[in-house]
Amino acid sequence: MSTLPRALTLPPQAAVEVPVAARRAARRRARRERATAWAFIGPSVVVILGLSVVPVVWSLLLSFRADDLVTPSRWVGLDNYRALAQDPNFRTAVGNTLLYTALYVPLSLVGGLALALALDRKIRFIGLYRTLVFIPFVVSATAQGVLFSFILDPEFGVANALLHHLGISSQGFLTDPGQALYLLVLISLWSGVGFCVVVYLAALQDVPPELVESARLDGANRRQVLRHVTLPALTPVTVFLLLWECITALQVFDLIYVTTKGGPLGSTTVVVYFVWQQAFQMFTAGYGAAAAYVLAVALLVAGGALRVVRRRRGRTEGAVR
Repeated sequence: MSTLPRALTLPPQAAVEVPVAARRAARRRARRERATAWAFIGPSVVVILGLSVVPVVWSLLLSFRADDLVTPSRWVGLDNYRALAQDPNFRTAVGNTLLYTALYVPLSLVGGLALALALDRKIRFIGLYRTLVFIPFVVSATAQGVLFSFILDPEFGVANALLHHLGISSQGFLTDPGQALYLLVLISLWSGVGFCVVVYLAALQDVPPELVESARLDGANRRQVLRHVTLPALTPVTVFLLLWECITALQVFDLIYVTTKGGPLGSTTVVVYFVWQQAFQMFTAGYGAAAAYVLAVALLVAGGALRVVRRRRGRTEGAVR
């Protein structure tokens, strides 16, 4: 009796049809799996396209048109962008945005790092302290604006009542053009620092303890350990937070809308609020879209610059090692 495998005893045509049928079954199974996968992710894809991709493309086209959201729009090319370059109100908004960013970003990083170092200890109620620091970050900017609008009210606010009790003259606070923007930075720091604290606390847990112990054995004090061991280990997290806080600062809107509405005298008008004014108050949607894309380009440039710096730093550290 022959002991050859059954596949070898089949006719040549049947031997060819077996792998063909197997491939067809595999293709049908793959099609069913793809159809099932698309059935699950299809709604998400529709939402993403409808709420992000389509509006981005539509607003880009809108920035090259004159559109008042009522009458038919017309193509104007780069006229909206040329008008922005000559608009003093837009220059004021850009200046306010840059000043806000220049104050908020470094203060939030330094404050977050300082609090994280202070809270990175094993003491009683440390969990409570960390929670209390993070709670303001959870509070919405709208709620913060309402809260501080009452506190800083020039006539009936708690802040002026306290100053009066201390013998200090009343202040205008959010109604004073010289104070409003700086107070908004402080309000933002009250909530924004909590995020930096949480991120830095997580990063501090990953600092190699053997490096810290080696530095202390070599005679390094706390400041030297912080400078030469802890801070270099926190560099990737610092770059991430720098980018995150820059984006947050450049996009600030809701706090300003609730508290000052761009005033007094335009001292707190930032780019995003300027976009909202042009699109929904002045009904110059094309002009507002152009301003929005100027901001988008600024965000891309900031993100790209930080990425380049991070790559160069990584290459330098790799070469040193």
